[in-house]
Amino acid sequence: MTKTGRAVVYESPNTPFVVKEYPVRDVHPGEVLVRITMSTICRSDIHSYQGRRPNPCPGILGHEIIGVIDQIGDGIFNDLRGAALSVGDRVTWTEFFHHGESHYRDIHDMPQKSPGLRKYGHDLVEDDPHFLGGFADYCYILPGTGILRLPDSLSDEEATPLNCGVATMISVTEAADIGFGDTVVVQGLGLLGLYGCAIAKACGATRVIGLDAVAARLDIAEKFGADYVFDISSMDEETLIKKVRALSPPDGADVGIEVCGVAEAVPTGIQMLRIGGRYVIGGLVNPGANFTIDGNQILRNWITLKGVHNYHPRHLVQALDFVMGNRGRFPFKEIVDSKFSLDQLDEAFAKAANHTVLRAAIVP
Repeated sequence: MTKTGRAVVYESPNTPFVVKEYPVRDVHPGEVLVRITMSTICRSDIHSYQGRRPNPCPGILGHEIIGVIDQIGDGIFNDLRGAALSVGDRVTWTEFFHHGESHYRDIHDMPQKSPGLRKYGHDLVEDDPHFLGGFADYCYILPGTGILRLPDSLSDEEATPLNCGVATMISVTEAADIGFGDTVVVQGLGLLGLYGCAIAKACGATRVIGLDAVAARLDIAEKFGADYVFDISSMDEETLIKKVRALSPPDGADVGIEVCGVAEAVPTGIQMLRIGGRYVIGGLVNPGANFTIDGNQILRNWITLKGVHNYHPRHLVQALDFVMGNRGRFPFKEIVDSKFSLDQLDEAFAKAANHTVLRAAIVP
């Protein structure tokens, strides 16, 4: 009898998900088949579902995935650290894959920007091997993916966000060049922002200032290293800038990080910086995220402005090391605050979209 697995299919934006079954074939050389144990709903999944972000459909959304190896194809031996991989190992993997030649990988050390790169949760479900997204029973790990074995002591709730949110913030904070004594402003306190606060503190920031409009996020941010938080819905832009700069002596913050996904936040964040400040955009993943800034302000104030999209495979290794080294300091497990079955994906997406939950987990 042919083995099958369930997948929750995204057929078109803003329509109910549909549970379907697809055949589960044996792996080809260079592939790994994983039985999914948990996936979480990323904000970009919500944007795709709402039609704000291009995504192939019908497909299987979800790219924050962990699972247990069910089959290993020929040519797969070790993970990103060189540890031997075996059936039964619990693993995470890079959210993207690229197999073949790549000028950006080989010359610029930017494999995450290789032309032709593909992402889990961004493929058509009708195409072989069907299972390339997180909201399903299985997922195939294809050639060109970095795989990382997970420690047994790490809970599923701590492990699942590693391959998107945490690794992305390792890349973002690296680009921000955070150092000892810095003041860091984090715009947006969802999962990315909470990890951004924690990483900034671990990098030696003296002051971390978190900005958001969701009250529950402001409360939890203090557990993740935010020294000060501001409800941006309770004050105008000028007042907010003045309050942040007053906490950033003598002349403004050293670093600004945008992970709120709101383009209008960028000019505001830049005005909070000191001369020579650094600003990193990490949340504007949707097309049409336009903003207007005064180029003379960038020039005269020696502002460094960077964008970060995707991450290097080494950032996934560093994300795991960061969480393992700081799980006693920050309550990472609390970020995944609700669980749903595959049949409850519509409910999970609705609650994640309206901020009723912080990070919803789907457990097949």
